Amino acid sequence: MKIVTWNINGVRARIGNLTHWLTESAPDIACLQEIKTVDEQFPRAEIEALGYNVEIYGQKGFNGVAILSKLRFDEVIRGLPGDATDEQARFIEGVFSTDKGALRVASLYLPNGNPINDEKKFSYKLSWMARLERWAEERLMLEEALVLAGDYNVIPEYIDAKFPENWLSDALFQPQTRQAFRRLKNLGFTEAVRAVTDGPDIFTFWDYQAGAWQKNNGIRIDHLLLSPEAANRFSSASIEKHVRAWEKPSDHVPVAVELAFAPI
Repeated sequence: MKIVTWNINGVRARIGNLTHWLTESAPDIACLQEIKTVDEQFPRAEIEALGYNVEIYGQKGFNGVAILSKLRFDEVIRGLPGDATDEQARFIEGVFSTDKGALRVASLYLPNGNPINDEKKFSYKLSWMARLERWAEERLMLEEALVLAGDYNVIPEYIDAKFPENWLSDALFQPQTRQAFRRLKNLGFTEAVRAVTDGPDIFTFWDYQAGAWQKNNGIRIDHLLLSPEAANRFSSASIEKHVRAWEKPSDHVPVAVELAFAPI
């Protein structure tokens, strides 16, 4: 079973790229971030025509997440618990039935947090990460296969940026940000991409500015975290980098994991 995360950076602007990619890559489950549209304006028909079930947690103009699945949804939960005042559409969770039991997949768009001198924005990022850690602790107690997929807006290590020195004052690379990500992983998650390579120049995002793509001046901020039950079924992981060279691309590319599950 192939599960992919992709920050699409505007689903309506990139519906042609999305449908082309769904046909080419053929994921069983695709987690999208930054769909930037309300549910009613999501291009559902084009995606359903390719055989996908669609669940959305949208927001006008920015944010927004979705899960597209060839499997039927058994359950859908919208929003990250822990703050009843948080109205930003950044988290959606789906539950599916497989030959090995329940599979739980979450699509998340973690807050950017910049600029770090804006205490409100950076503290929101850190508090959101703390809520995510509490949620993950509870979900891991279920002892189900769980894939936590999304744009984390976290550069985990120096090796995950072409020029890490350029990110020292950025919220994506602050010590507090990286520590929070490590705490999350240390609950028992396996990071899919780093399970297959510990090499440099493994990126998922290239800015539109200053020829970043052409110079391979990228960072790795899109991640797939696997619970022990999912990691036990791990087959492979990959980054579909070629998508960044398409016309009118997102600045992110899809990140995929293959797990030995079959739908029922």
